[in-house]
Amino acid sequence: MNTHKALLAALLLPLGATLAIAPAASATPSAPPAASASADAAAFRSPEAALGRAAHPLHTTDPRGSLADLRPFGRMVGDARVVGLGEATHSSHEFLTVKHRVFRYLVEEKGFRAFALEAPWSTGLRLDAYLLRGEGDLTQIMDEEFQGTYRWWNNAEYRDLLQWMRAYNTQHPKDPVRFVGDDGGFAGAGLYDEVSAYAAAARPDLAPRLTELYRGLRPATDAEAYVTDYLSKPLAERKQLAERTGRAVDLLKQRPGTGADADAHAWAVQHATAIHQMTTLYAFDWDDPRRIGDAMLHRDRVMADNVAWWQQRTGHKIALAAHNSHIALNSYAPGTYPKVQGGFLRDRLGAGYLSVGLTFDRGSFNAFDQGGAVRRFTVGPAAPGTAEHTLDRVRFRDFVVDLRSAPAAARTWLAAPHTVKNIGATYPGIADAPQIRLAESHDLVIHLHQVEAARMLQ
Repeated sequence: MNTHKALLAALLLPLGATLAIAPAASATPSAPPAASASADAAAFRSPEAALGRAAHPLHTTDPRGSLADLRPFGRMVGDARVVGLGEATHSSHEFLTVKHRVFRYLVEEKGFRAFALEAPWSTGLRLDAYLLRGEGDLTQIMDEEFQGTYRWWNNAEYRDLLQWMRAYNTQHPKDPVRFVGDDGGFAGAGLYDEVSAYAAAARPDLAPRLTELYRGLRPATDAEAYVTDYLSKPLAERKQLAERTGRAVDLLKQRPGTGADADAHAWAVQHATAIHQMTTLYAFDWDDPRRIGDAMLHRDRVMADNVAWWQQRTGHKIALAAHNSHIALNSYAPGTYPKVQGGFLRDRLGAGYLSVGLTFDRGSFNAFDQGGAVRRFTVGPAAPGTAEHTLDRVRFRDFVVDLRSAPAAARTWLAAPHTVKNIGATYPGIADAPQIRLAESHDLVIHLHQVEAARMLQ
């Protein structure tokens, strides 16, 4: 495997994990912009004091117990239909429990009914069946679906969230919460079975054509082995497979469903689309560094498309969980990610999409090291000049703040570039300590003083 295939295998394999942008533990912070006039100097004098006037404390990161301190957050959410909940690391306990806590609030107080995760569409369908009908064993599903880089989701924190969702559905069978996998890095066997079953029942004339187009594609191994084998195919073959799956989508679209068949037809097309999303991702030339940005643009567009499709099809309000660099409104690293999921969703939904970045000052997380081994890393307090250093000087230990309505002194600081921690699946990552303008990246920020590594189950 050459350089760019190795990069893909390390950072994407097997299920569409982030091309991580991770700061080095001792990254040099950027200096704040120099004030050119006394008014500017005054504006930068104490952004933390200005943020403190707008911030609301979070009394706990534990998802159990009272949610009263999240009422200000609920007002910030307003009428948003999709709320992106980020994370500065993929595997820290408090980021995951805060998402559980926020989702519980959104379900109980704001009418949200779906949780979307940076995981394959087929994984989402399998977990959704467990949540709705108790199909399968949760431990087995998580072990089988969260492999490779997706192993970060196989943790006690997400298990607790899924168990809460299942318990909620047991108590509210007529108004359940749902699970969505929005990523396109793998297409499980269940997708092919769903498309084939629809064709056999509603479009038997298409069944033989679909069988031929999908020949050799339905997974017969675990996801990690499947993607490793898929990436070993010559580029020309991968392009030909993508062309075949595109024809399958076109065939299904040729005769839209009507009446009682309309819903089943729409879902079959979406399942076929998810298959095509995977084959298209792997039809890029990963050996050409000029195409990496194109591939990542495709991936973030796919994740946005899948969330938007679910929201529009079901009418559900959705809590969307992913890395800060995906749920952001603008890219943290434009060279690698020309446009990200949050930007696509803002284009589609306008104010109906809300981006919530999650930051931290210090603590620990799990990640792959440069040799591919899973390790627990710890980083110390944020250095002066970084965004987290200022955020951690706000008067509350943990808090949420609406950047859209921050006082003037804070808005000036928020509009300036600052280094942030942005730790992905591998640490250190391929672009250490990016600089971003918080006001252009997120609508809200939840800042935590300290985090600890998540509790991995395998």
